Amino acid sequence: METTEMTRIPVQKTTASRLAETDFSDLRFGDKFADHMLEMRYTDGQWGEPSIRPYAPIQMTPAASILHYGQGVFEGMKAFRREDGRITIFRIDKHFERFNNSCKRLNIPEIPFEVFEQGLIQLVDLDREWIPKNKFKALYIRPFVIASDEYIGLNTSQNYRFFIISGPVGNYYREGINPIKLTTMPDYVRAVEGGVGFAKIPGNYAASLLPTHKAKEMGYTQVLWLDAKHRKYVEEVGSMNMFFVVDGKILTAPLSGTILPGVTRDCVIQLGKEWGIPVEERPVSIDELIEANKNGTLEEAFGSGTAAVISPVGLIHHKGYTITLDQDKMGPIAQRLYDTITSIHHGLEKDNHDWCTIV
Repeated sequence: METTEMTRIPVQKTTASRLAETDFSDLRFGDKFADHMLEMRYTDGQWGEPSIRPYAPIQMTPAASILHYGQGVFEGMKAFRREDGRITIFRIDKHFERFNNSCKRLNIPEIPFEVFEQGLIQLVDLDREWIPKNKFKALYIRPFVIASDEYIGLNTSQNYRFFIISGPVGNYYREGINPIKLTTMPDYVRAVEGGVGFAKIPGNYAASLLPTHKAKEMGYTQVLWLDAKHRKYVEEVGSMNMFFVVDGKILTAPLSGTILPGVTRDCVIQLGKEWGIPVEERPVSIDELIEANKNGTLEEAFGSGTAAVISPVGLIHHKGYTITLDQDKMGPIAQRLYDTITSIHHGLEKDNHDWCTIV
């Protein structure tokens, strides 16, 4: 992917790297952070100049708008180390598009593309030694923007702070790439039409924590969300879009405003169509899946997302009925998708879609 030219962002390098203290053989997800971060501030109706400095706590007033009204947006991205030593960042343009669409919905000023792109490239390049060498690990990148007005009152903030931080990660789920277990929670809903289900914002995830906690207490990995109106159409999992292979077709929920427009979801749909597999973006009811399971046409279920890439589903519970799939491994389509996408990440397969930016 071609990059946009802009003036290099000023950098203050750390004098006390934590790299040597980090055990890359035992990486979990989201608890280790690289040496530097980017910040840019919005004041007086415009974004200022970005800067990169050592990763450290940030100072914030207790009255900051983000803390009281949740006006904030974030993204999740990854950078990978190729076998030839070069670094790739996956699908910058698609993540940028989703980030700014989320900003629009929350009435937050959009981030300029050249800052988003150059900031990512420069920050990843600076902290390239933090990128794991193992194919199943990556550098997770978290751009986010928060409302920073010192004001308690329900108004659009006039001041914002944009950050990019990163850190090395292992597998998102403790199961790794083994099948996970899901359950529906019909008493709870994630999003409604006309709401903010399509935006990557803190409130969507905070509202999912209680039902997810209950699901885990019952022995499940995540909640399989159903639609808010009918409580029967499958939407997504808290951290992934969902796909089902039924009678040779890939089925997934449509982008009707209640699910996240996943970047990996887009990859799955493109690849499936290129491989000649019928792909249908349409409402899929839990009853349809139960019937397909009973008659033997439900062949696979899997989730897609930046964090997990492709995660197979081995069991789905709904109101006392259990859909049981392969409990031991990925199905053939999920495996092919996982192998292809991760091979593109690491330069082991040709990037025919221009998805990767080389750093």
